[in-house]
Amino acid sequence: MLNPVTIPTPLPKFYRVLILMVSLLYLSTCQSAQPPDNETISVDVVIYGGTSGAVTAAVQIARMGKNVIVVAPDQHLGGLTASGLGYTDTGNKEVIGGLSREFYQRVYNYYQDSATWVWQRKEEYGNKGQGTVAIDGEFRTMWIFEPHIAEQVFEDMIKEYEIPVFRDHWLDRKDGVEMEKGQIKSIACLNGSRFSAKVFIDASYEGDLMAAAGVDYHVGRESKDTYGEEWNGVQTGVLHHGHHFGDMHIEPYVTPGDPATGVLPKISAEHPGNYGDGDQRIQAYCFRTCLTRVEENRVPFKKPKGYDSTEYELMIRIFNAGWRDTFHKFDPIPNLKTDVNNHGPFSFDNIGMNYQYPEGTYEERKQIIEEHVSYQTGLLYFLANDPRVPDEIRMEMSQWGLAKDEFTDNENWPHQIYVREARRMIGEFVMTEHEIMDRNPVTTSIGMGSYTMDSHNVQRYITDQGYVQNEGDIGVKPPKPYQIALGAIRPKEEQCQNLLVPLAVSSSHIAFGSIRMEPVFMILGQSAAVVASLAIDGELAVQQVPYPKIKAQLQELGQVLEYDKN
Repeated sequence: MLNPVTIPTPLPKFYRVLILMVSLLYLSTCQSAQPPDNETISVDVVIYGGTSGAVTAAVQIARMGKNVIVVAPDQHLGGLTASGLGYTDTGNKEVIGGLSREFYQRVYNYYQDSATWVWQRKEEYGNKGQGTVAIDGEFRTMWIFEPHIAEQVFEDMIKEYEIPVFRDHWLDRKDGVEMEKGQIKSIACLNGSRFSAKVFIDASYEGDLMAAAGVDYHVGRESKDTYGEEWNGVQTGVLHHGHHFGDMHIEPYVTPGDPATGVLPKISAEHPGNYGDGDQRIQAYCFRTCLTRVEENRVPFKKPKGYDSTEYELMIRIFNAGWRDTFHKFDPIPNLKTDVNNHGPFSFDNIGMNYQYPEGTYEERKQIIEEHVSYQTGLLYFLANDPRVPDEIRMEMSQWGLAKDEFTDNENWPHQIYVREARRMIGEFVMTEHEIMDRNPVTTSIGMGSYTMDSHNVQRYITDQGYVQNEGDIGVKPPKPYQIALGAIRPKEEQCQNLLVPLAVSSSHIAFGSIRMEPVFMILGQSAAVVASLAIDGELAVQQVPYPKIKAQLQELGQVLEYDKN
């Protein structure tokens, strides 16, 4: 039974009591920690979340001489970077600096060891990345990698700085955040553990700590008029990337032409909304699966519990219309493996099935994740086994399987679902399409992004002509790398003075489509750490730390804050 997430249940009052008395000195030697009975662990900075940005934030805090702990619901560190997204969305790699670039340099070092190349010789690897070479020998960086290598790099970084990580610790989102005079005083987890700090960093994809602290946020798409944007709100009729039905004229009904028979699975019968209007829908999630055709390392696709082939009837109709790009996004990573992403009109994105996730309870999120696992494992099994699948597709898919040496404690399935978007803070400064597209200059840069404004599909609906269509997939390339404003990671001062939010940043939906890339999350995690440390040094609210001090420190650390090349 796959177990991509474990939802906590209250523990007995006793914990696994540490043999030695817990103190900050002891904590500094402990990689995976557990609090004692009835004690509040107090440090300079608490980071909530186990993502890539959480790790870079923690390392930077430690490098600046502060006591820091990571409190995470995760068992595994690194978020998507260590959970299948090895075909890195780099954009312009020249603006990836600081600890983010150091991560990719550390990955490079692993692949210089011949022992890392188990299933393939290094010289046989194609060295193709996303807009760049995979292995950049000049700058000693590697942008394409296996999940277990990425996770090991994150664990190495944590171990080097002896940063305590409290794993499987779930924030009590209802009653666990204690506020006092506009600051978070402490947070509590569902198992009863409590942590206090001078500054908190919410480095979760979901923005759970931010929301529990009462900070403003948005879920879904703003209307195009909210910030005067072109690419926000409902985008019916906009067909980018090829992740749509185009003019295939695919029938949506169980019996083609007969609405009385009902619609096929994964199609909404609701009106999609008016072009440009805001809604509460969010872009689709999936798992970035790591597959291989190496027989000795291949785990054949299994039929999931409750499998129903009729759930994929729409896929058969697409094949019958002549579509054959199933393997287009089986992107190669080292050792003859893949990072598989969604591609085409019906694929691994589970469109429309995640709307309740951002605000859902832990149990509700668990159910959504399990449904996504069932859908995606079922689709893999379907493509490899169903006789209605075209022979050339079925025969090739049957040669693939999950990589046996990845995610070994989870039946070789990724630990982390791809939360492409959840809550987004409404902070001091809201990043919009105007900043991304170089229409509005940013004067307080804390890092840069460059990737396409990329939203995956949000819904699958029935057009006025009576055919299936997808909506929400956008791909608009910025004219050049752009700056991310300091105010995008800081809440409004009147709401919380000691919290920083480097992942669920203050951004419109479409701007977040570019910012949400893993290298940028690592950049923003490090930058948040610098702001936190300077706030502690100056005994200031995070909003009161002078930007010139932040800029000088970030530049010293190799963070790229501006880019003048054409």
